[in-house]
Amino acid sequence: MKKALRSFFSSIKLTVVLLIAMALLFMVGTFLPQREGAMEFAQRLSPGISGLFHALGLFDVYHSPLYYGLLGLLALNLTVCSLNRLPVSWKLYRTPHFPVPVGLFSKLPPNRVLLTEQNREGCLSSLENLLKENYGAIEKDVKGGHVFFSIRKAGLSLFSVYGVHLSILFMIAGSVIGSVLGFEGYVNISEGETTNLVASRNGGDIHRLDFSVRCDKFTLETYANGMPKTYRSDLTFLKGGQPVRQGALMVNHPIHVNGYRFYQSSFGSAPGGRAVLGYSTGKGQEEKVAVSVGDRFDLKEGGAHVEILRIEGNLMKFGPGVKLDIASPQGRHIQFWVLQHIDEIAEMYPELLTQFPLFDPALFKPYRFYLKEIEQQYYTGLQVVRDPGVPLVALGAFLMVAGLILRHFMPHRHIWVRVDEAGRQTRISLAGRSRHMAALDRELDLLGRRIQEKGIV
Repeated sequence: MKKALRSFFSSIKLTVVLLIAMALLFMVGTFLPQREGAMEFAQRLSPGISGLFHALGLFDVYHSPLYYGLLGLLALNLTVCSLNRLPVSWKLYRTPHFPVPVGLFSKLPPNRVLLTEQNREGCLSSLENLLKENYGAIEKDVKGGHVFFSIRKAGLSLFSVYGVHLSILFMIAGSVIGSVLGFEGYVNISEGETTNLVASRNGGDIHRLDFSVRCDKFTLETYANGMPKTYRSDLTFLKGGQPVRQGALMVNHPIHVNGYRFYQSSFGSAPGGRAVLGYSTGKGQEEKVAVSVGDRFDLKEGGAHVEILRIEGNLMKFGPGVKLDIASPQGRHIQFWVLQHIDEIAEMYPELLTQFPLFDPALFKPYRFYLKEIEQQYYTGLQVVRDPGVPLVALGAFLMVAGLILRHFMPHRHIWVRVDEAGRQTRISLAGRSRHMAALDRELDLLGRRIQEKGIV
């Protein structure tokens, strides 16, 4: 039973099945809405299907028991497989240089046999010096009138596969640690404000940082039509009331502080801004009025009342906008937005006002409204991430690259050189063993050229 279990968990077939299962799970995580985005999708499913998906954790694949289970099985599979194969590799690594494998020097190709007129003793001395000069430590043996030299190269390559296995285990451990102990949340900070509280992405729980973040300044650059071009937050990080770091946070340029990464996620207008509205009927002079949210004013013609519902610095990425509620004397209410750059936006989207009348600044006839300027205070939206598993994943990536380079570009080679007499000449024969015969052939060719260049043959 124990042997059967060990055989099962060290099986390559199990590895393939696990990798296929994980690939399918990753596909589900890619195409199925996850976490917050799954709520609306789940409502469109039948209760049974929705309940099944929730039970399997398919709406949060990378935190699901299924995901952790597959990672655990893969880790177990790699561990058992490595433990099974390690004694074989260790035995091969510790194999003595001699005796030479039977039949190694039989049927050698002509380019592996070199002949020289030197006597054997002189040839041996020159050859031994050459081998030590190029390969360092060598072993020597004399048997049956033959002198053998043994050379090993890249012996650690025998263990490179275990380095790759270990790298995967490190990455699995880092992934699980980051998933279980990591944190991801969001915080909005108005210009001049300081906070150390971050709302968790997993449900609004408040996470308290061991330092504070202050937004010193928020800068927004827009195109001519009011669409945002670039935006950045000038932040100061404080501990004990003292600044420990300052930096400019921009999209794709995070700031790292005390194990946390801060990303520029969003921005918006903070409550309390003021706007200057203009309006006219097309007949008389344009009127102007400075307003805040909740303010009201009367229109001279028709006796209508205007209330300011919202002031936004960047409405749907269309730029500054003010939402109005106009009450006519008949009690009818009309609500619409006045965008500062509506003319440029309408040129870009000719059907906008037809399809979405609430963006028409002339929706309440005979008036047309204009947004002259906005005195808006912005808030910056920050994404805050802490992933304690990153160092393990990075270490795993390094080990994997090192292991693959060692295995494929520095394979283990065992070379033997035999020196004996062939009539009046001295014969030098070159042979070796390696799992990578192409690398062995290159090594033997190089050794043959060095022997010739040294004048030994």
